Amino acid sequence: MRAMVLHTPNTLLKLTDCPIPTPNPEQVLIHVNACGICRTDLHILDGELTQPKLPLIPGHQIVGTIAALGSQVTQFRVGDRIGVPWLGHTCNHCRYCQSQRENLCDTAEFTGYQIDGGYAEYTVADHRFCFAIPDTYPALQAAPLLCAGLIGYRAYQMIGDAQRIGFYGFGAAAHILIQVARYEGRQVFAFTRSGDEAGQQFAKKLGAVWAGASDQVPPELLDAAIIFAPTGSLVPAALRAVAKGGVVVCAGIHMSEIPAFSYDLLWGERVLRSVANLTRRDGEAFLALAPKIPIQTQVQAFPLIQANEALQALRNGQIQGAAVLEINP
Repeated sequence: MRAMVLHTPNTLLKLTDCPIPTPNPEQVLIHVNACGICRTDLHILDGELTQPKLPLIPGHQIVGTIAALGSQVTQFRVGDRIGVPWLGHTCNHCRYCQSQRENLCDTAEFTGYQIDGGYAEYTVADHRFCFAIPDTYPALQAAPLLCAGLIGYRAYQMIGDAQRIGFYGFGAAAHILIQVARYEGRQVFAFTRSGDEAGQQFAKKLGAVWAGASDQVPPELLDAAIIFAPTGSLVPAALRAVAKGGVVVCAGIHMSEIPAFSYDLLWGERVLRSVANLTRRDGEAFLALAPKIPIQTQVQAFPLIQANEALQALRNGQIQGAAVLEINP
């Protein structure tokens, strides 16, 4: 099979002929149809996430059909269409796993990081961490739901009943979550890179009541803010933008250093918190909700051999919505 492989951080992926993997008893072999490209992939390639398996096939927003079953797999059949998210395996017995916080498991393994992912024609995945994909979604449109959607949804759940919500960084996750917010009758204020007028117009097209640069002050105080961009300087900016009692959620797995800020930005019972990974419950809830809204993902498709070009486009802020590799249409 063909795969795009990372051999060393800070180098380009290489198109490589690899053997088709054999599933262990708890895995399924997946014929990959599409794999979303995520900013986490950039953090891995750039060496900002420091413990990847090497060599590594990246990619953790995988949609495909099951080609073979491990001997202990009972919930799926050959030919089923499934999705594979970032969380790929947990111990299932630690205090986090036993309290429905498996996203915090100390020995968790992640797809496209410690486990080979979906930048390939075939991959294997633990069947317990796979999801059935709603029939209404073609593979390209379903792929962004599996990380941008799922982890974005977990972050969104952390803001409670906030009505005025700021999204800092309007990329793959924000373009999905604004649809959830509008469905629930909430208002979204979108913050983009300075000068990104196209991104601001995109946010307004999707229903943002206001869109501006991340260094701008919104026209009214927010009840909550979610920071999708990996930029630590946005934390004090977001705290400054939320009202007393407001919540600021950092939704990424990696962020640049947060600068010092005065206590008055946090005072007034404001809350600053992070979101780590996802749970299977998040996936089940979100994938049941998505077709009811219905969420429509805007994607820019690239062939597998153009994975490096797609990653660079994402790095440069040239993707509206989500970038997806189309592998076996």
